[in-house]
Amino acid sequence: MPKFFLKTYGCQMNERDSEQVAHSLIARGYERVSCETDADIVLLNTCSVRDMAEQKALGKMGMLGRLAKSRPETVFGFLGCMAQARGAELLKEIPHLDLVVGTQKFHRVADYIDALLARKSSVALIADPGRSRMDDLRFSAVDVEEEVGSQSTIRDQSLAPKQATAFVSIMQGCNMHCTFCIVPRTRGAERSRTIAEIVSEVRVLVAQGVKEVTLLGQIVNLYGRHEFPSVAVAAVYDHRQNISNGEPAVIDRRYRKSPFVQLLEAVSAIDGLERLRFTSPHPIGFRDDLIDAIARLPKLAEHVHLPLQSGSNRILKAMHRTYTAERYANLVTKMRAARPGIAITTDIIVGFPGETDSDYQATRDLVEQLQFDNGFIFRYSPRRETPAAAMPDQIDESLKEARNKDLLGIINASTRRSNEKLVGTRVEVLCEGPSKTNPARLMGRTRTNKVVVFEAEENRIGEIFDVAIERANGFSLYGQPVD
Repeated sequence: MPKFFLKTYGCQMNERDSEQVAHSLIARGYERVSCETDADIVLLNTCSVRDMAEQKALGKMGMLGRLAKSRPETVFGFLGCMAQARGAELLKEIPHLDLVVGTQKFHRVADYIDALLARKSSVALIADPGRSRMDDLRFSAVDVEEEVGSQSTIRDQSLAPKQATAFVSIMQGCNMHCTFCIVPRTRGAERSRTIAEIVSEVRVLVAQGVKEVTLLGQIVNLYGRHEFPSVAVAAVYDHRQNISNGEPAVIDRRYRKSPFVQLLEAVSAIDGLERLRFTSPHPIGFRDDLIDAIARLPKLAEHVHLPLQSGSNRILKAMHRTYTAERYANLVTKMRAARPGIAITTDIIVGFPGETDSDYQATRDLVEQLQFDNGFIFRYSPRRETPAAAMPDQIDESLKEARNKDLLGIINASTRRSNEKLVGTRVEVLCEGPSKTNPARLMGRTRTNKVVVFEAEENRIGEIFDVAIERANGFSLYGQPVD
């Protein structure tokens, strides 16, 4: 049977989309390989969030031109966000490209692959020796159209042996329209799967041995706001016991339970699921009901990745982020009070158009104040057809680099301090498999999403157990399993 190679660029949502494509191809008898030179189909699932991600994918496909010349029957395809944004123009830029499939059509990829392989095979048999064989085999497919219900097509996975963690897509698209972001164009408008669909998928995963699930959405905590109703609740019972009388504490207030919190509760109730995560949320989606869920749902892991983007209110407004630095800081305080020991990580953009020294200093000061457990710092990258790309006062690349390096130093120092606090303690770890940097050791993650490396037998993969932390190198923890 034909063999396929699939490389993914970008976020966890792209990884999940790739797994859906892989599952559909494997279900038809295709074999997945780890090297493009062994493949009959070469697919690159692309990202458009930053220019660097696009250039990597374009560079990779360009290099594959040599392979295409020697093996013209091979199918080459772009999938995902860059494919959605650029469409048919990619065929003009890359002569050997056969397939361009956008973000709402991953479930169609196997059909297109079948057709392209059949077409190339038949043309190769009747090719005129006097013509270029590459011209004979030129037959392409482009599909970047919207499709109703596409949010429910990312639902199948092929799990590796002993796979203990899995991503579950709960929605597609984004309606926030941040001025720097191309995602609303590449992913479309918000649309959500039903709670019943999601719960069913998680139950299947748990039955196959998965212990931890991460719910994925572009703005995950705004799940279902257009499709499903909120639920009015008179009082919330806190699962933590009131120390004075042993009774559950009652939060005496009225509020409306959002669809996302309803989903968290439904997934948390699945027997056999040990841990639940979600990414990536938006600060405006953190209402009191979600803060309360963080406090009372024991399966919800003690980690929230909460993008800040800037600590300057002026820049936040220009970004169309719809919150202030003060509101963000207050939200972090609330989460830390609701779940002591919770880890907060973040994303920050430096060098946004018009960012002055005082704007950057405001970001720097807020990062120092909040002491994140980790963070990802990005230099602003203009994306075409976004409002920020046309803004005046674009920042020089050298200044972006200086601010990036400076802020990264602060984040790294904060990460080291956070990890060093765990030396001499025991932490609960879910063992995921061999360490990426040292395959002779195993690695896992704490409930706070910190990487722990240790020595143990491979039969511990997929298990949850305590590890005594002996040292920290700043980004990872090292220790010994505790029987």
